Amino acid sequence: MDLKSKAKDLREQIRRHDYLYYVLNSPEISDFRYDELFRQLRELEADHPELITPDSPTQRVSEAPSEGFERVSHLVPMLSIDNTYESAELRAFDSRVRKGLGSNDYSYTVELKIDGLAISLIYENGIFQRAATRGDGEQGDDVTANVKTIRSIPLKLNNPAAGRFEVRGEVFMSFSAFEKTNKLRDAQDRQRFANPRNAAAGSLKLLDAKEVSKRELSFFCYGLAGAENFSAKGHFAALNRLKEMGLPVNPEAAEAENIEQVIEIIQLWDEKRKTLNYPTDGMVIKVDSFEAQKKLGATGRSPRWCMAYKFSAEQKQTKISSVDVQVGKTGILTPVANLEPVELAGTTVRRASMHNFDEVERLDARVGDTVLVEKAGEIIPQVVKVLRDHRPETSERFLPPKECPVCGSQTAKDKNGVYLVCTNPNCPARLKGRLVYFVGKGQMDIDTLGPAVIEQLIEKGLVKNFSDLYGISREDLTSLDKIGDKSAENILASIEKSKETPLWRFVKALGIRYIGGQNAEILAERFGSLEAIMNASAEDMEAIDQIGPVAAASVKEYFADAENRETVNNLLARGVRPYVQQSGEEKPLAGKTFVVTGTLSQFTRDQVKEFISQNGGKVSSSVSSKTDYLLAGEKAGSKLKKASSLGVEIINEQELKEICS
Repeated sequence: MDLKSKAKDLREQIRRHDYLYYVLNSPEISDFRYDELFRQLRELEADHPELITPDSPTQRVSEAPSEGFERVSHLVPMLSIDNTYESAELRAFDSRVRKGLGSNDYSYTVELKIDGLAISLIYENGIFQRAATRGDGEQGDDVTANVKTIRSIPLKLNNPAAGRFEVRGEVFMSFSAFEKTNKLRDAQDRQRFANPRNAAAGSLKLLDAKEVSKRELSFFCYGLAGAENFSAKGHFAALNRLKEMGLPVNPEAAEAENIEQVIEIIQLWDEKRKTLNYPTDGMVIKVDSFEAQKKLGATGRSPRWCMAYKFSAEQKQTKISSVDVQVGKTGILTPVANLEPVELAGTTVRRASMHNFDEVERLDARVGDTVLVEKAGEIIPQVVKVLRDHRPETSERFLPPKECPVCGSQTAKDKNGVYLVCTNPNCPARLKGRLVYFVGKGQMDIDTLGPAVIEQLIEKGLVKNFSDLYGISREDLTSLDKIGDKSAENILASIEKSKETPLWRFVKALGIRYIGGQNAEILAERFGSLEAIMNASAEDMEAIDQIGPVAAASVKEYFADAENRETVNNLLARGVRPYVQQSGEEKPLAGKTFVVTGTLSQFTRDQVKEFISQNGGKVSSSVSSKTDYLLAGEKAGSKLKKASSLGVEIINEQELKEICS
């Protein structure tokens, strides 16, 4: 086989396995084998660039960041859909359809309404050409480079129709990807996303496609906007044809003979949707026949043959009794509403975030207002609406503070103009946040130093930076409330023990923005010493594959600050000794991937993850063909069954220790 034919064969194999995995959900090969095919193609194209085609799977991620998004016109306007929360409105919609068609000889297709971002995809002769956001319906942003990174979107269609072909769909972030993204943002000291929709929308607006590729976005195609050669008489048949062509279609689409069947399907999914791994906020009802759709037409803003039924998130009415302002370790001021207690989604809610002061202004929220609260993504309580009809005359506006509520320093908007921040780098609240993080698990692990003790140490002026922790005495500690001789001894012992710590944990503990555990480990392994990291140039760090320019600049900026360098040097002078762990090849678990399930008796989850990591292994959250060991405790669940079916070796805690001994 010549090189050109080999490259073509590899591309076709990868596309086929993408289709089996993302569209049919029935993979035929292991992740390892898939990665091997991808590696072969990438290396072949690297050696012979003339073999690269625009639709090659290797061309998903653009190398250069974009300078901005071009506005492009939609071939067919992306209209909005009328929506309702009431079954009666659906029946009224059905009456309008029957009247418009002059017949009751029609049926419906019912689809889950994915809570994401609508986009348009254009293919030419089966090759992906362009992606655009909905925008104002007439024009949207060209997000082609970012959308190409979404693995479930094919760059080449199966058995395509000739000519131009435009489809519409929803880009979204699954709950599991959302959780992973927010954990990463926590580790990087970045603001968490409020919900999966915001995360998906924010990801598509990033200028760096490499960063988008890390967000694990997904896509479901929900319709056809225009095609020069496409044969299907109705929407449900079209969805099946789109699926055959390689586009991912939500598998839960259903046919309904009449509006009562539609309502039954909606009632079923109002509860069942909670079991899904992706966000839904309703269902979309469409007259199935394309001929009937054409006859019904559209108003200026929405089609007459389609309606969305919105699921109601559980909301409760309560009152804002006061508003607190929290100051985080990066100085961001967050308004938090104190509420009259209310039961919501199984818990008692007394406080709710209002995110930032722009949101307070948008809501026009005031102390004394009656508000609706709900849990964003079923998790985070937030104020979603002010009931102005209930507003008392005594309500009070809550204005953005001009001074930090903790230290009295001036406040200002951050460089992005979104968050209000305290401008004092030595603000006690910022210091407390940094110290609590510094001593926490996964950093210096001084578990006897809790937030209350740290707050007292700051208030008494005993601690002004990290290094001061290593200079406190027994007398300093016993002068604090509720700290006796025994507690003081335990704290001092924990502080002393923490002096011997892996370099990566020390670097992570410093709280450098964008440097969580993974990046800290990479830096420690690459540079080999604290001094080398402190003196490395941004270019040196950017040369490492996993460290991007933003993280590199952040590290460089941190160590360029004289006060930060002095603090680090003082830590070393007080006996802190960060050490570089032996290379992974020398460790007993090097190259091994573990999954943990069940209740452990000898470790906590954090402890066993740390133990495995220290011995060279990695811990994954899910069982796959790449898993080497399943560590099973009591009451192991479905992971045990899956591991058995895949032939993964199952061990207990004692066996883990024996492997490492």
